[in-house]
Amino acid sequence: MGKKKHKKYLEQKRLAIEAGKSDRQSPTVDGSNQPPLTISDSEEHKMTKSKNIIKYKYWYLAISALLIIPGLISLGLFGLKTSIDFTGGSVLKFSRTEGAWDTKVVQQVFDSKNIQVTQVLTDGDGKTVTIRTKPIASRENEEIKLALGVTAVPQEESEDPTAVGIIQTSFETVGSSIGAETARNSLLALGVACFGVVLYITYAFRNIPKPYSGLRFGVSAILAMIHDVVIVTGIFSILGHLKGVEVDPMFITALLTIIGFSVHDTIVVFDRVRENLPKFKGKSFEWIANFSILETLRRSIATSATVAITLTALLIFGGATIKYFVLALLIGVISGTYSSIFNATPILVIWEDLLSRRQKKQ
Repeated sequence: MGKKKHKKYLEQKRLAIEAGKSDRQSPTVDGSNQPPLTISDSEEHKMTKSKNIIKYKYWYLAISALLIIPGLISLGLFGLKTSIDFTGGSVLKFSRTEGAWDTKVVQQVFDSKNIQVTQVLTDGDGKTVTIRTKPIASRENEEIKLALGVTAVPQEESEDPTAVGIIQTSFETVGSSIGAETARNSLLALGVACFGVVLYITYAFRNIPKPYSGLRFGVSAILAMIHDVVIVTGIFSILGHLKGVEVDPMFITALLTIIGFSVHDTIVVFDRVRENLPKFKGKSFEWIANFSILETLRRSIATSATVAITLTALLIFGGATIKYFVLALLIGVISGTYSSIFNATPILVIWEDLLSRRQKKQ
């Protein structure tokens, strides 16, 4: 009986040892027999120790302030140079094949017709002139054409080779009431977009672990988005004052596109923060935010760089009609990439840190 018990004991011990080996050598998801890496062994954890992006959060916000201030000053002093789509009025453009336009002579022609002129601009070589006036009718436009010597046909089609070809390239008129309505609708579209973004992010992050709040995530994203809008509008205010660049409905379209792109980049980072919060309960919020940025940094930069390269090609080789629309998008994409990484998350970290300190004092 003793030998049988001893044999049974040895058999049970052998089975236990084999079971232990099987557990230690069980294949992982990729089919290997190596044990899965823990967070302390991962490359991401080592990178987090050596690259603390959030450490310089106040510097990032200071850089943003330096970029925004010149634009805000320009907006306060000069505002945006709006097109007739917003202000109402008429825009007439004339070009000539020989010589250059004299803006004083052009102004005198309009004055003789009792037409109020708000601006007369010529291009670089002076062969094209653009006149902005109060709304005028087609009859008055015909009188202006006659006074400026506009030819019925282009010079290359004329029988007189010595004639100076002057043609009207465009004539647009928008009533003041329509312009005001366009401006109101554009501002309404921007307001609705901002409000919708806050509601969406608040709802999407509603299940975030306490004491964190989805509303704070949404407000931080909006502040970063406002940064991008102010950067673009400020630059266009400066361009409008120095170069006469006008803001039209295409500019509003560009702003709405920038808002969407900026929020998309921000949500990528914030969503990773949300996923990491329950994983690393023992870590501080700043550590988790920094870790999440490092996880998404390469993706964000790669996506933005692809879009920026495409827009740069359009800016260089595209037509003049989309030049400033593409420029606005390009500025917005670069600014949006910066703000989603170096503005939105730092703002959220600072906010959460202030609330945590306040709760500890209580």
